[in-house]
Amino acid sequence: MSDNNNNNNNEEEYESYCYLCRRSETVTGPQIKLPNNVSVCKDCMQKSFDTFGDNPLQFLDFAKMPNINLSQFMNFDDMFNSKKVKKKKKNKAEQEEKLPELSLENIPAPHKIKAMLDEFVVGQEHAKKAISVAVYNHYKRVITDTMDDIEIEKSNMLMLGPTGCGKTYLVKTVARLLNVPLAITDATTLTEAGYVGDDVESILSRLLSVADNDVEKAERGIVFIDEIDKIAKKKETHTRDVSGEAVQQGLLRMLEGAEIEVPVGAGSKNPLVPMETINTKNILFICGGAFPEIEDIIKRRLSKQSSMGFNAELKDKYDNHDNIIQEVTLEDLREFGMIPEFLGRLPVMFTLDALDKDMYIKILKEPKNAILKQYKKLLALDEVDLCFDDSAYEEIATLAMEKKTGARALRAIIEKFMLDIMYEIPRDDSIGRVTITGDYIKGKGAPVIELRGTNI
Repeated sequence: MSDNNNNNNNEEEYESYCYLCRRSETVTGPQIKLPNNVSVCKDCMQKSFDTFGDNPLQFLDFAKMPNINLSQFMNFDDMFNSKKVKKKKKNKAEQEEKLPELSLENIPAPHKIKAMLDEFVVGQEHAKKAISVAVYNHYKRVITDTMDDIEIEKSNMLMLGPTGCGKTYLVKTVARLLNVPLAITDATTLTEAGYVGDDVESILSRLLSVADNDVEKAERGIVFIDEIDKIAKKKETHTRDVSGEAVQQGLLRMLEGAEIEVPVGAGSKNPLVPMETINTKNILFICGGAFPEIEDIIKRRLSKQSSMGFNAELKDKYDNHDNIIQEVTLEDLREFGMIPEFLGRLPVMFTLDALDKDMYIKILKEPKNAILKQYKKLLALDEVDLCFDDSAYEEIATLAMEKKTGARALRAIIEKFMLDIMYEIPRDDSIGRVTITGDYIKGKGAPVIELRGTNI
């Protein structure tokens, strides 16, 4: 008797996924059971039967039929190879209380959005102010839908900045603070329809998946298209540009706002995959890219007026300019390879600053989830206090600047010198405090270890 109860409890922990469209049973409703634990949703089964020309079972309507278990009548054990998938457990926060949806009463003002961003993102004051205002205006437009019969246009954004300066992290933080669905996609995988790669509709398919296949919820979400500079027009090419200008043209309708058919649970359209229609009028699109070669274009434009003589601007004036990307204009982007129609649909454009030494040190110290705070918490679980002196912060920032990969370099540097510490400390219960110095990071010394009650 107890074995039967255990089996029933185990079955309740699992949910079925459609073999064709990969949607779960919580989305599609009860599914049709096939041999060897294979399930197919009623939509896909109906479409499968409808594709037959002279279908003797055209009178069947699977949507109105009760739960069907064909495995009781058929035995094709070798046809499929399926696995059971456990139901996703809800987070504690979701179980306790869901955050309220955005409304005019609870949408935070721009200064409040920026204040929340300040807790997680260091520096980038102009970028945080720009994204706070754009997001606030966008969601006012979405919530009110209209204002005195004056239609407010979308505030799609284009952000430019060197690698590792916080573009993706900024968007992730905004979406989390506002409790809206966020889909992050990479423009490098997109190609023109009909070619190998993802169609532009796959962006919305990902957003729909993040919104638990709720179309209404997805239509109020945010889409962040990263590496947007990788779809620039190819120069001097004699073949069809299927991953450059063609992708920009494919994105035009989506950015402006249109009714677009989206495959559910798949990256491309398929006759057996159910389709949903999504209106992109209220979806906020944010595009980001490093545009690595645009500095040369900007320098050429700025140095055209250079001359010789006293008080003249020299050609090498901007060679050592770290943040020359702040001088970017639409003409520079057009020369880079972005088409005018695409740029016109991204009215809000702003740049992020390259990280300097002081910003690296602040990134190590100030954010709520700073990487050094993470290590301090890990060692605190072993009842060990981890400290860093000023020389350690300076040396980490210097090494990070040499790597020229932005804030991503910090993790690699810290992982390297923390390896031995994280390995040795759990072996000795008498250690009470470890202080990291600049000499240890340079490889010229050892960390300062204090035993409980004794200083060595």
